[in-house]
Amino acid sequence: MASTSPPTLPISNPQTVPSAAPSSLESQSPPIATPAFRAFINRISETVANGLSQRRPWAELADRSALSKPESISDAAVRIRKNYSYFKVNYLAVATAIVGFSLVTHPFSLAFLLCLLASWLFLYLFRPSDQPIVVLGRTFSDRETLGCLILFSIFVVFLTDVGSVLVSAVMVGVALICAHGAFRAPEDLFLDEQEPAATGFLSFLGGAASSAAPAVIAARG
Repeated sequence: MASTSPPTLPISNPQTVPSAAPSSLESQSPPIATPAFRAFINRISETVANGLSQRRPWAELADRSALSKPESISDAAVRIRKNYSYFKVNYLAVATAIVGFSLVTHPFSLAFLLCLLASWLFLYLFRPSDQPIVVLGRTFSDRETLGCLILFSIFVVFLTDVGSVLVSAVMVGVALICAHGAFRAPEDLFLDEQEPAATGFLSFLGGAASSAAPAVIAARG
C-alpha cells in the first residue's frame, strides 16, 4: 500500500510593514534648523544691514578740524542732540563695539550671556508649543518654562559679573558719545534733511523687534 505524502501547507513570505510615521524623535528637527529660526536670523541680518547702510562717513565723524570747546552747558546739550541726530548709526556702532570688546575680555560673562540667549531662543521662543520640555520624566508647561527662564535671567544678570560688565560698557559708550557730541561743532552738518532724534536708537530696536516677531509667532504656533 503506497504511503500518502502529507499535504503541503502554503507558506507566505513575511513582509515588513513600513511605519506609518517616523518616531517623534526623528520627526523633530533641532530648533536651529527650523524655517522660523532661519527667517529670524535673515530678518535681523537685513535690519542690521539696512541700519548700517545709513551710517555717516567715519572720516566725517573723526574730523579733528570740527572739534571745538562748547561755550556753555546748554550749547553742549544742543550739540549732543544735533550730532546724535546726524551720527546716530555711527554712535550705535561704536557703543556696540565697546560692549562687544568688554564681553570678549570677560569670557565667563560672555559664556553666561550666550547660554542665557540660547536658552530663551531654543527653550521658549522657537520651541513649538506642541513639544513640551521633559526633564527627568517631568513635563514643564509654557508658564513653568517662562518662570524658570526669568529666574535664570535674574541669576545671570544680577548674581554674576554679566550685569556689571554690561552696565560698565554701556556707561563708557554713552560717555564717549556725549563727549564727542559736545565737542563736535555741528555747523557743517546738513541737519535739515535728517529725521528727528527720537527715531534713532529706539526706532532701530523697534524695527528689528517688529521684523523678527512674525518668525517667533510662526515658531510658537
